[in-house]
Amino acid sequence: MAGPRVVVIGAGVVGASVADEMSALGWTDVTVLDQGPLFATGGSSSHAPGLVFQANPSKTMTELARYTVEKLCRLEYQGRPGFLQVGGLEVATTPERLADLHRRQGWLSAWGVAGRVVSPQECAKLHPLLDPERILGGLHTPTDGLANPVTAVSAQAAAAQARGVRFLGDCEVLDVRSDGGRVRAVVTDRGEFAADVVVCCAGIWGPRVAAMAGMPLPLTPLAHQYAWTTPVAELERIDTGVPRPILRHQDADLYYRERGDQVGIGYYGHRPMPVDPAAIARHADAKVMPSIQDFTAADFEPAWTESVRLLPALREAAVAEGINGLFSFTTDGMPLIGESSEVRGFWVAEAVWVTHSAGVGRAVAEWIVTGTPSTDLHDSDVNRFERHQLAPDYVLARGSQNFVEVYDVLHPLQPMEEPRPLRVSPFHRRQVALGAVFLEASGWERPQWYATNEPLLAGREITTPNGWAARYWSPVVGAEAQATRERVALYDMTALERIEVSGPGATAYLQWLTTGNVDKSVGSVTYCLLLDERGRIRSDVTVSRLGAERYQVGGNGMLDVDWLHRHRPDDSAVQVRDVTAGTCCLGVWGPKARDVVQSLSRNDFSADGFRYFRAQEAYVGMVPVTALRLSYVGELGYELYTSADQGERLWDTLWAAGQEHGILAGGRGAFVSLRLEKGYRSFGADMTWDHYPTEAGLDFAVRMDKDFLGRAALADAPVRNRLCCLTIADPAKVALGKEPVYDADRCVGYVTSAAYGYTVGTGIAYAWLPPELSDPGTTLHIGYFDDRIPAVVAAEPLFDPGMVRLRS
Repeated sequence: MAGPRVVVIGAGVVGASVADEMSALGWTDVTVLDQGPLFATGGSSSHAPGLVFQANPSKTMTELARYTVEKLCRLEYQGRPGFLQVGGLEVATTPERLADLHRRQGWLSAWGVAGRVVSPQECAKLHPLLDPERILGGLHTPTDGLANPVTAVSAQAAAAQARGVRFLGDCEVLDVRSDGGRVRAVVTDRGEFAADVVVCCAGIWGPRVAAMAGMPLPLTPLAHQYAWTTPVAELERIDTGVPRPILRHQDADLYYRERGDQVGIGYYGHRPMPVDPAAIARHADAKVMPSIQDFTAADFEPAWTESVRLLPALREAAVAEGINGLFSFTTDGMPLIGESSEVRGFWVAEAVWVTHSAGVGRAVAEWIVTGTPSTDLHDSDVNRFERHQLAPDYVLARGSQNFVEVYDVLHPLQPMEEPRPLRVSPFHRRQVALGAVFLEASGWERPQWYATNEPLLAGREITTPNGWAARYWSPVVGAEAQATRERVALYDMTALERIEVSGPGATAYLQWLTTGNVDKSVGSVTYCLLLDERGRIRSDVTVSRLGAERYQVGGNGMLDVDWLHRHRPDDSAVQVRDVTAGTCCLGVWGPKARDVVQSLSRNDFSADGFRYFRAQEAYVGMVPVTALRLSYVGELGYELYTSADQGERLWDTLWAAGQEHGILAGGRGAFVSLRLEKGYRSFGADMTWDHYPTEAGLDFAVRMDKDFLGRAALADAPVRNRLCCLTIADPAKVALGKEPVYDADRCVGYVTSAAYGYTVGTGIAYAWLPPELSDPGTTLHIGYFDDRIPAVVAAEPLFDPGMVRLRS
């Protein structure tokens, strides 16, 4: 046996894959436990229909699915294949859905999977049961297909067993024992298994197992209906020997597959039916298996009615049998992957469907064995959640709503509708009074624009973008952006994470953890990166030195808090504290920002007295603030931080003093436009765990004259792609992000962030491109639904390249 002692809890598609991939990397002292019989263990894997569609707005999810397809295609067990690559066909019965299929085809192209939108007649040729008169078109992905979950589990388990991995069925986990903040053992009804690493792949039982390690897991099991028809005579008549693709009718929340002369029908259109993990039947008490509940025929009636319309041959058949099968849903629709923040060595790989199972298995094994996954998992990291997002009522509400929306056409800016509001900044009452139109992020209510700014439109020409981009948009967005560069505006920046790092050793700790030199004078502000051991970007942060050993770190979310805690030495006196909830921030930005702030303070806010990228403790009126000479919109200005109880007073003080200067409140729409004009990056959109600093154009944030985490890897870091600025001449053609970029007919990259630049007069799209296509002046095209938009690589930044405005 090689490697540490590993116990994997759950022998379904995920647990088997983790064991297979981990043993392939050389760790073979692995024991896989399951409470059910091997290898149809009674969890979701045992009844899953096995349809694998790769199209997804998340690059990560498509990559995980693509690897799953590639691996399962190679598997077989006792003569049975692990995957039938019959292709996938998603059909549209409404114009909105047809447009969305073009968008989905763009995702496939951007993420490297072949697919094309086809006519109704071609749909019917691919799947003769379809009525071409009922559909407007379809998306055909030839590499999609049908997984055989139990076969895939058996094959991967066999490969792992050949390397020495043990699988034990009928072995119920009773407890996870830890000591001193580390996992020590798994206690079962068949004894105790010592462990240095435990990986929870328990699926619908995941919350129960994670709770044994003191870890809340925001997962809700929900029942999903699946039925088989009686024999369909037409399937016999049209049998050509050519397999027909799996089918999705998302307008009606339906999907279909075939089994001999029967059709399997899956349905998401019924009411959410959540199940408490503690209430799932034990194996001994289950009628069929624990993950299968009684079929509720009344809920399925609309599905059958619509299925007969789409597939007329079903008129000759009926529903023969059905189940309400349990699957895992999360609050944001993404998996739960990673190590507990409280118990080292306790890992989870949860809320993973068959579609992504092998990809997740590989990523988890890599992460545990080598320290970093080869796939970007930032939006799947289990430590991404704010505390309110772990509340049981929130988990239930959001999981149920994600079930409802699983096949909906969702706009990238579309906020959740319930439960809201959850988090409001101290400025909220003032924003409501100004007619703020709120969207939501991480529970925060964030103004997108303000209705009371409509008078700003007078004398301005703001072009309305195309219909999709015009959703969650108003011409006021453009007016606010232009007025910010003319006057002064208040931007609510409270939603950004604020972390206090203090105590003996804080400077040395941050020097090691960040790429910048933070060991400068008190009052210095440094833009830095957090890198992993490979030298790839984990986040970008702003570090303000407020005392000899006291810093404020401006981050991007809870993953930054987790990263800072995770890398704090066990014997360190350094304190890491998330202070976001108790503080607030206003960006005061624009050419008249100094006039407003200086009129309210006895502190020196002059250009020489308070230079760019400096911080000072000050008073604005009667409000104590931490002032940073920074601007995320590329204008003269300040970020003013204060305690939450003083926030409304700060707003009122600035608002009153700003009246003579034409002060306005600016929303998120204007903010994004202005930041892209200035070329500022946004972690999670523009760069992720996939990217090196040089590729993202962030060399300036890396000080190679000091040591830091990831530095050694940068010496040999390749430049595979570059983040580039593209401009779009047509003001009505506004990309939104994740669109493919083409050089002639070849997809060469994808858009990260995009908006119209209202003060530079051009559409802007940042995109990852090959180095040979990154030179300014290169002409390319952006795939936008069924259109190709001309775009030109431009030198950046588009606005104020000499930094005159910022430093004035």
